[in-house]
Amino acid sequence: MTGDGGAGRDAAVAYRVIRGLSRLLLNLFYRRIEIVGAERIPVRGPLIITANHHNSLVDPMLVMTAVPRRLLILAAAPLFHNPVIGPFLRLVGALPVLRRQEGIRDRARNDAMFASVSDALSRGNAVLLFPEGRTQPEPVLLPLRTGAARMLLGAATSHAPVTLLPVGLVFHEPGTFKAGWALVLIGPPVPTEDCVALYAREPERAVRELTERLSEALRHQIIEADDRQTLRLMRVAETLWRGRAPSTPAEETARVATLQQVARVHQELRELAPERLAALRQHVEAYSQDLERVGASDLEIGGSYPAAVAFRWAVREGLSLLLGSPLAIVGILLHAVPYWLTGTVVRALGRPAEEAATYKIVAGTVFYPVCWILEGWIAFTLGGGRALAAFVAAVLPTGFFALGWKQRLSRVARESRAFLRFLWSRDMYRRLVERRQALVDEITALISLIETPDTTRNAPRR
Repeated sequence: MTGDGGAGRDAAVAYRVIRGLSRLLLNLFYRRIEIVGAERIPVRGPLIITANHHNSLVDPMLVMTAVPRRLLILAAAPLFHNPVIGPFLRLVGALPVLRRQEGIRDRARNDAMFASVSDALSRGNAVLLFPEGRTQPEPVLLPLRTGAARMLLGAATSHAPVTLLPVGLVFHEPGTFKAGWALVLIGPPVPTEDCVALYAREPERAVRELTERLSEALRHQIIEADDRQTLRLMRVAETLWRGRAPSTPAEETARVATLQQVARVHQELRELAPERLAALRQHVEAYSQDLERVGASDLEIGGSYPAAVAFRWAVREGLSLLLGSPLAIVGILLHAVPYWLTGTVVRALGRPAEEAATYKIVAGTVFYPVCWILEGWIAFTLGGGRALAAFVAAVLPTGFFALGWKQRLSRVARESRAFLRFLWSRDMYRRLVERRQALVDEITALISLIETPDTTRNAPRR
């Protein structure tokens, strides 16, 4: 909320600093972050932003970086006691939400929270909340709590409407440094006028209908699957059917819509052809596991690799890795200790999957600067000011270079192992190509059932 006088200005400055730091840390941690639909965010006026919740503290950080307006963030009261998450929430001026399931039944404090939200909205401010009520790692939207609807209907009038904006947060490998990416998908505002009018006569019905409408709007912005393994197999099946993986950020973003269609097809096939769908899942999973076992990806299956092409690839990649190795080794040595400390501490804490990225970011924010200071002191002690200056100039560029070099080394090693395996066993390669084509044929046939269902839909294919 925007305050008056010096305290309000200090809070606004603190929010901008935290927002800038969040943007920096997220861009350092993830390979890329895409924001789609930013033009739908109202520049002014009362606004409630709702989002799905799969990645703990990273979720509000992402929304903060995507939304140019200052947000009043609502969070479950116990999170304010968390040693990692609590300080962030207090710094951004978040409000605690008191929930019965956690044994908190202070009606007066809960009423005060609703009053604070209503006051913020009446002054044209923006509010962020996660209506699922808790974070969890599976790619499914939990039943929504009614808080968002109650807040909007309690503050909106026909003369002063409140915008309700659904935001989908989609991740790939959310807890993996520089391998994961995140998409922020901002949907169109949820229609609320009829619910606002109904609220005066039948408040509970209005709350229920608006909550259901919000749930449907959020589902249109995310990819839902039964679990993470099912979502992974959906990605494999989509790549098989399309014939290639996304090669650009724009294609990866557009792929979300395709995967949403895949999820809907999967749901329909569970009713139309459950036996064939179960068999397809088993075959896709076995195919994917066999590719991982030999170190190949689907992109390498079905291609042609003449000797001259393979030789040029080996020379190009080998020389690139060899020439870059001195700089990469410097970067690895300078960052080995904080990298090891971050991973070791997070693993020792044993946090759940949905908190992995949060704790890695927080741990890295502590360990990397501390280790850099110690390394700088060692450089100054051993070599004086020139050594310190060289260390300061090299520490960040060599770190990023080493990261890219290691990723390239891993890719080249994997592709080389797969190529040698296929060269040694051409029958293995031929069988994988045949299995791949059989999977594509079955996927195509199952998709056709949705448009032209018949009584033979569960019959095994010959």
